[in-house]
Amino acid sequence: MNDPTGQTAASETNLTQETTGDRDSPSSSTVGTPTESRRDTIKALFDRITAEVDKIYVGQDELVLSTLVALFSGGHVLIESVPGLGKTLFVKTLGKVLGCQCGRIQFTADLMPSDITGAPVFNMKTQEFNFRPGPVFTQLLLADEINRSPAKTHAALLEIMQEYRVTVERTTHKLNRPFLVLATQNPIESEGTYNLPEAQLDRFMFKILIDYPSAEEEARVLKEHSSRFDLDERLDRELQTVCNPAEIVQATQACGNVRIDDRLLDYINQIIRLTRNWPHFHLGASPRAGIALTQGSRTLAAFHGRDYAVPDDVMEIALPALRHRVILTAEAEVEGQSVDEVLTNMLQSVEVPRL
Repeated sequence: MNDPTGQTAASETNLTQETTGDRDSPSSSTVGTPTESRRDTIKALFDRITAEVDKIYVGQDELVLSTLVALFSGGHVLIESVPGLGKTLFVKTLGKVLGCQCGRIQFTADLMPSDITGAPVFNMKTQEFNFRPGPVFTQLLLADEINRSPAKTHAALLEIMQEYRVTVERTTHKLNRPFLVLATQNPIESEGTYNLPEAQLDRFMFKILIDYPSAEEEARVLKEHSSRFDLDERLDRELQTVCNPAEIVQATQACGNVRIDDRLLDYINQIIRLTRNWPHFHLGASPRAGIALTQGSRTLAAFHGRDYAVPDDVMEIALPALRHRVILTAEAEVEGQSVDEVLTNMLQSVEVPRL
């Protein structure tokens, strides 16, 4: 996730110099901030996780960072990439490192909602219906090729992703936290696919575009993954579990207490509202996009060891947080403009606050 404007390089320095006596001012938008030891703990946890993941999963730093930001912000990630870039390997690796359960659903045209959520099954012994949980009852869920299933199957994920629960036969079943959906779709093949509705897309905190690895990274992939080996055995042998679900939940709560200045909130608000009036956008971002930018900025600041967010944090996650929430006009598409190009031009027009 790169800064598309290049305008905020000095913002962190300015904030450090100018807010020393302002940390307890009424303009602060949160009550309470993490202690220094808590900030160091979150940063150390982030460093340990990324170091362990790098032992098995090669490259794709943006995917790793975005996924961790979403996980510690209570969000979900939509991944758009061609096949064969190791998304399943990434989820298994992350699950081992985090000490979380992981699961995978292969979406197909005949997949039913009950295949995801689970369904009541008749017990011949007790002569009663018992609920059998579906594969969604996990903590890290890979929804592979999610756009190959129809809208009724997508709808089964709406309540799950937003409220972390499943309702079947008027009975609610809560999911274990943390819970993260990593959904993938192939941008090349369009035959036999169904576009995700805007309501479903808006549930994803980030949309990540994965490209092919660099020459050095691909050479490392060939060296480390070309031999035949048992993946689960290698994960157990080479990786260490650095945390557990309870620690992730605690760290998520601590990230939510990172201070964000009112001027930075106004900056985020300007960006979101500008997408609705920008001439190249037919549809702008919803208020949920602003919440995603705010939460993601807090988490990213905590990963960097700070108890306050800066404009650089917002800019680093702006494109992943917005690209799936806006729709280009027909004229912009005819002109060959991409969503990222238009968003970058729009972001450059917004004045960056000096905190």
